[in-house]
Amino acid sequence: MKKLFLLSAALLGFTFAASAQDIANNAIGLRLGDSDGFGAEISYQHALGANNRLELDLGWRDGNNYDGFKLAGLYQWVWNLDGGFNWYAGAGGGLGSFSINAPGGKDVTDTFIFVAGDIGIEYNFDIPLLLSLDFRPEIGFGDDIYNNNDLDFDIALGIRYQF
Repeated sequence: MKKLFLLSAALLGFTFAASAQDIANNAIGLRLGDSDGFGAEISYQHALGANNRLELDLGWRDGNNYDGFKLAGLYQWVWNLDGGFNWYAGAGGGLGSFSINAPGGKDVTDTFIFVAGDIGIEYNFDIPLLLSLDFRPEIGFGDDIYNNNDLDFDIALGIRYQF
């Protein structure tokens, strides 16, 4: 009984502490990372409450031998560390498609879906600037044996304008 009381008190304390920070209603910018070969992503965040938000990221690449896009959606929980520093974690998924014109005439085209997790740290400046660094593991499901039936790790720097 004592353990249940202490656990309840701790959860209640975390709930009040988690809702004490301010996150922007909206933020838009770039997420610069590996993105499994898709390059930079346009990133949009929308607050759903005092300590949670939705993040949508669109990455694409267009080249001589490679075309593709990837769209990710994540639900994130945000906790304040100190002042403007927050950390966050989330889960979600997305879909993508790519086409590779390989040497020797072998073309590879695939559409895939993936599930993703997300954990990161961010800093809210006094000006409407948000910088973040996050780690996003992704598990892909597709027909192509080259790229999307595996576990990928994406580390990225986010630069967003808050409004």
